[in-house]
Amino acid sequence: MATTSPIKIGLVGLGKIAVDQHIPAIRANPGFELVAGCSPHARPDGITAYNDMAGMLAAHPEIEALAICTPPQVRHRIAKEALASGRHVFLEKPPGATLGEAEALRDFAAQQGKTLLASWHSRFAPAVGATRDWIAQHPLKSVQIVWKENVRQWHPGQAWIFAPGGMGVFDPGINALSILTAVVGDLVVVKKADLHIPVNCDAPIEVQLDMATEGGVPVSAAFDFLQENLQTWSIYAEAQDGGKLALHMGGTTLEIDGKAVMKEAEREYPGLYAHFHALVSAGQSDADFAPLRIVADAFMLGKRIAAPAYVE
Repeated sequence: MATTSPIKIGLVGLGKIAVDQHIPAIRANPGFELVAGCSPHARPDGITAYNDMAGMLAAHPEIEALAICTPPQVRHRIAKEALASGRHVFLEKPPGATLGEAEALRDFAAQQGKTLLASWHSRFAPAVGATRDWIAQHPLKSVQIVWKENVRQWHPGQAWIFAPGGMGVFDPGINALSILTAVVGDLVVVKKADLHIPVNCDAPIEVQLDMATEGGVPVSAAFDFLQENLQTWSIYAEAQDGGKLALHMGGTTLEIDGKAVMKEAEREYPGLYAHFHALVSAGQSDADFAPLRIVADAFMLGKRIAAPAYVE
């Protein structure tokens, strides 16, 4: 059924990602009306805020959809309550702390007849579509991912990221995996994983992955959460015909055979919300968990390597 009036939406979690990305993207999309948000502590300017989701929904029963922007450890419970209350759900990545949680939410959303979006914002970076098209025309020889950023810059004071279920450096690394699984056109399987875990943490701060597509294309990935100065979010692909592609800055810059062919501003979340609106309007869901499966497999077979204690 087509949606003819703005979808009334609420935010669950009002932290950095909500303030930096969700709120501006929602307000810029005429298909949505941001009604309120909830958080135990955060109170962003201009947002009607409540302590919890129950209080928000009691005050605003008109809310039709909820974007869940909490840490992943509590996302399953909140998302299930949201679906049970009859709301459509937009899940910030990752869609759950475990693959089982994510699959349970997908099944429950289908039972409730509600839209579920497992959002992978990096798939909406401007050069990802062109990367997919190039790979479709150039059978791959190899793929290399280098994804390194500063946890102190992007996750200040967020202890949850190194707690069980917080994923550590896989929190940004899964963005690269979401692009990988969207563009290679084949299943990606983990073969080897080195997980460098600080002695005072429960999730890795550095990871090296050896993977391969089912068709035999080798894929390597290096994730690091201690990169200072210039941040690195790059994917390199070499084709069997010798062609080379480089996707930089998370998918905003594209080079082919050493020449820049695209450099655009970041616009991932506006694209995500346009996609969410289309899904709700069509009564559909988008719940692809391929990136999360790679992370889960890496934890299953990964070698744990003790790293120095992390102190923010």
